[in-house]
Amino acid sequence: MTTSIPSPVAPPRRLLMGPGPSDIDPRVLLAMAAHTVGHLDPYFLKIMDETQSMLRQVFRTQNTLTLAISGTGSAGMEAVVSNLIEPGDKMMVCVNGVFGGRMADVADRCGANVIKLERAFGEIFTSEEVETAVKQHRPKLLGIVNAETSTGASQPVAEISRICHENDSLIAVDCVTSLGGQPVEVDEWELDAVYSGTQKCLSCPPGLSPVTFSERAVATIDARRTKIQSWYLDMQMVKNYWGNNRAYHHTAPINMNYGLHEALRIVLEEGLEARFARHQRNHLALKAGLKAMGLKYAVKEGQQLPMLNAVFIPEGADDVAVRQQLLNEFGIEIGGGLGPLRGKTWRIGLMGAASSPSNVLVFLAALEKCLLDQGLAIVPGAGVGAANTAYRANWNFVSPYSAVNRKRDVCGQPIRPAAITLKQGL
Repeated sequence: MTTSIPSPVAPPRRLLMGPGPSDIDPRVLLAMAAHTVGHLDPYFLKIMDETQSMLRQVFRTQNTLTLAISGTGSAGMEAVVSNLIEPGDKMMVCVNGVFGGRMADVADRCGANVIKLERAFGEIFTSEEVETAVKQHRPKLLGIVNAETSTGASQPVAEISRICHENDSLIAVDCVTSLGGQPVEVDEWELDAVYSGTQKCLSCPPGLSPVTFSERAVATIDARRTKIQSWYLDMQMVKNYWGNNRAYHHTAPINMNYGLHEALRIVLEEGLEARFARHQRNHLALKAGLKAMGLKYAVKEGQQLPMLNAVFIPEGADDVAVRQQLLNEFGIEIGGGLGPLRGKTWRIGLMGAASSPSNVLVFLAALEKCLLDQGLAIVPGAGVGAANTAYRANWNFVSPYSAVNRKRDVCGQPIRPAAITLKQGL
């Protein structure tokens, strides 16, 4: 039998402007190429401690139980639900997209009595409707998605968290797409359990899920009457590995943790406020360019995510053909719609390292070429011109925050400047 050896791995260079993964900073890739050590090696334990500290800063929390689950964002979702829910518990899940639906599915598999509060894809929930439902059903846990990747909708959660606590409910929040790209204030909003992913605005390869649990959530886990459904995601055991005991639980993905460590260093070097402003500035420029080309957003103004832009496919454009041309001719990846929005929307990501003026301008020029090739009436140069106008209108609102973010208060948290307001300029 003839031995056949495949060619070495040599992926094409892409601009990752879809719903994730995002472009990876070269510093992260370099960190991941460092020498592997054992999962209980003193050096790796130091990396774990530093990663926890940086995650607390990015999550804006002092929660002790803050760490990186060995698995993607969906593992973080399962960890949160399976640890807080016991068979028969009521869990209300707000479903307005694919990932709200997935959370409901996970809860059902954990034996929860699942109550779905539903909205159309692309819409968000009001605090009033959530309050009515919570008072009626009195769930043990309410789950909601802060940044719905399937629709591009940004869901406020602070007021909903207050409603949950006033009615003796816990709140779990999906921040897979929002963490590192827009404010996530775990302590200020009093969120009980939050999970995220490394492959979105943190610009790290997929493979880890940052999670954080409040003292209230930890007490709930400790008071369980039944075993946690998942052995691998049992936080009572996982926290002993990440905590002072260093009790062996599983072999952590060492080099993946190196990558997250460096990604978090990059986030904190830039400063959270500056990072949020960068995502918003590039979002406004992209939106101006798309509007000039006749494209409309699938989410209402004021409810749009800055890092995930969902737009309706213009009439006469071939969804798959445009995405294939972008990929094959320009090396640009964007995403198609999911669920009822399949074939109706494009999802354009500006996450982490991919959120840059050069990517915005290159994408708009490439999309113009694709649409013109399909015979759509696009004014040549209109998109790039509008984006540049938006950049000029908003450029002065991006300030260097690195010096501010080096300052720490007595708790070791960054001292925050006043909130940034960006002109729309459109």
